[in-house]
Amino acid sequence: MIRFTPDFLENFLAVVRKYMQLRGGLTQKDLSEMMNVGISTMSRFLNLKTSNVDEQLVANIIATLGIPLHEIIDGVEEESTETFKRLVQFYKDQKPSDQHTGETEARPQPDMKKTTATINVGGKKQQMPFGESTVTQTRTDISMREKLETLSNRQRAYLNDFLNLDGNDRDMIVDLGDVIIRYVRQRDVKF
Repeated sequence: MIRFTPDFLENFLAVVRKYMQLRGGLTQKDLSEMMNVGISTMSRFLNLKTSNVDEQLVANIIATLGIPLHEIIDGVEEESTETFKRLVQFYKDQKPSDQHTGETEARPQPDMKKTTATINVGGKKQQMPFGESTVTQTRTDISMREKLETLSNRQRAYLNDFLNLDGNDRDMIVDLGDVIIRYVRQRDVKF
């Protein structure tokens, strides 16, 4: 049995809603059809009308929407992490290759519909664009471990600090980094 942290479901559902928007504004019905799950089951789950977390449903949603594990893994108890990863991989392997868009795929990622989200930065609400990329991305042959080994001491320290933040703070840092990268690219700044 996979164990989740007490606040997992609420945080997970926020991520699911974000990815439903990123995948073209999917409805609960669309998602339930993609997963071959009843609409009432999906509705109860997405509207917190259930008292416990169905690990099978969670893994199926992650695989179907292509949610990167780093976005939700903090909500899985440490002793359950490997089992949970295998369960998600099982569901990813069951999906047709054109249905899920997981981060470990070697094939090109499809273009996404442009979506915006409202974020609160320093007490001010700002619109954050998502899914604007028209460039097809493919996974390189370098592993994550090899990439981590190429980091400088300063970069490793920053990464360590980032990983020690709670989920909301990580999201804020990622959103701010995304805004900075977009600004730099728009201005064609060279370092």
